[in-house]
Amino acid sequence: MAAETVVLKVAMSCEGCAGAVRRVLSKMEGVETFDIDLKEQKVTVKGNVKPEDVFQTVSKSGKKTSYWEGEATAPAAPAPAAEAVPSAVEEAPAAEAAPAPAPEITPAKADA
Repeated sequence: MAAETVVLKVAMSCEGCAGAVRRVLSKMEGVETFDIDLKEQKVTVKGNVKPEDVFQTVSKSGKKTSYWEGEATAPAAPAPAAEAVPSAVEEAPAAEAAPAPAPEITPAKADA
């Protein structure tokens, strides 16, 4: 496995929070280095690791964790989710088109 850089946004309000993240990362296999920026709430992990594994490990600290947008590696899973949103939007107009015939039927019943 090639070396990866994983950047996470982790809700840390104090040194104790940073210590909890430091503790779980120091035990994680494959981690070569990591940096915890308390002010930015940013955790950067480098090593022979999978992004999802790093995410899961940091989540075990009990801190709200998400991938840092626009940097380093995030798993491929979020990309298809983003593609699924436009298709859901495409379906919405089709659903709106379906009720259109209903007003035509309603006046026909009123005339009968």
